[in-house]
Amino acid sequence: MTLLRRLILLSLLLTFAFPYQAFAYKVVLDAGHGGSDPGATGINGLREKDVNWDITQKVRDELIAKGYEVVLTRTDDSYWSLAQRVEFTNAQKADLFVSIHANSHPDGKTKGTMVLYYDNDYPQEDYPASETMKKLTPYSKDLAQHVLDSLLAAAGTKNLGLIPSAVYVARMGTIPSILVETAFLNQASDAALLASDSVRSKMAAGIADGIAAYTPPLFTDSLGHWAREAILRMKNKGIIEGIANRYEPERALTRAEFLTLMDRVFTFNQLKSVCEPGGTVTSIVYGFQAPAEQSYKDLPSSHWASPVFAKAKNLNLLQGYSDGTIRPDQSITRGEVAFLFDRLLQMASITTNSPPVAAASASFNDVPETLWSAKAIYALKNKGIIDGITDTAFKPSQSITRGEIAAMLNRYYQG
Repeated sequence: MTLLRRLILLSLLLTFAFPYQAFAYKVVLDAGHGGSDPGATGINGLREKDVNWDITQKVRDELIAKGYEVVLTRTDDSYWSLAQRVEFTNAQKADLFVSIHANSHPDGKTKGTMVLYYDNDYPQEDYPASETMKKLTPYSKDLAQHVLDSLLAAAGTKNLGLIPSAVYVARMGTIPSILVETAFLNQASDAALLASDSVRSKMAAGIADGIAAYTPPLFTDSLGHWAREAILRMKNKGIIEGIANRYEPERALTRAEFLTLMDRVFTFNQLKSVCEPGGTVTSIVYGFQAPAEQSYKDLPSSHWASPVFAKAKNLNLLQGYSDGTIRPDQSITRGEVAFLFDRLLQMASITTNSPPVAAASASFNDVPETLWSAKAIYALKNKGIIDGITDTAFKPSQSITRGEIAAMLNRYYQG
């Protein structure tokens, strides 16, 4: 069996084995307290940190069995500050965060289950939330409700509801986040439940089922981003893709990614090369002309973008650098994007016999008319496809981000 067939078969097996999602959502599980911080102590001698750790491990196992990617904050009986837990979670590029705790109340009579989340409708002046978490209120609340419902159904505990809270781990992150209070350690019947391994297993299964019933928002890392609407529109058109459930809107776009997008937009196989006056075909490597190469030493056939580079080369759209490279994974600049986008528009106009559009006059201080990409920049500006960084600055040598290219493509399709 070939490697390709094996990969296809594995993909199909994963789809059938893990029907909860087409790809593995990534979950950060946080066992509350730990190390020098035991948390609450129960009337039966149970320490909260031990209960939390046991249930968290069980939730992890349940989620892995469902096809989720799971990361734990603390992985043993160690102390983690609240800030460390949030910092670690932010670095994981995950889709959601669940902190697991047991509860305590001075009266010794309160019992039941509650789930905490940050709600921007109930801000606390002394405990401000991160800007991202303010915008995530509906997503965190939805996650909290799913987990609460499933946990109650599995464990049969009393329903204490959803609690808007300014608890640190639920208000300072960048992804939908909740804190689960499973039951009360200092109430007799709840403490007995928490002391039972079978009940803790039921609680874990309930938490995992609640997570599985929740669908994180598409491209979690674009929530609150200025280009999110454009990103979603281009995703819905099948133009852009993410990496798992992330889009990375602030990452610089690579040359390989740009050509792939352009092939989806313009369909390279249907285009004709553009000739300069006099019949000379001009090809360009993002602003650098060099002798054509039959192959590029940094673009093996195994590179994921090798086919689209071959299409681009057939259009005389680009050539290699003088050192025999094409640099597919290098970031592409705003000026280079403008030049190639305009060139493709010209090719598309030839194919469709569309009339040319007059270029706009110079208006960016950093794009003089003598700049190699100026004509393209002003042509695209005149069409409403491209914007400057400010009204007077275009930054042609600055790398274009994935968010910026989504916005640019959105303008093109709306034009």
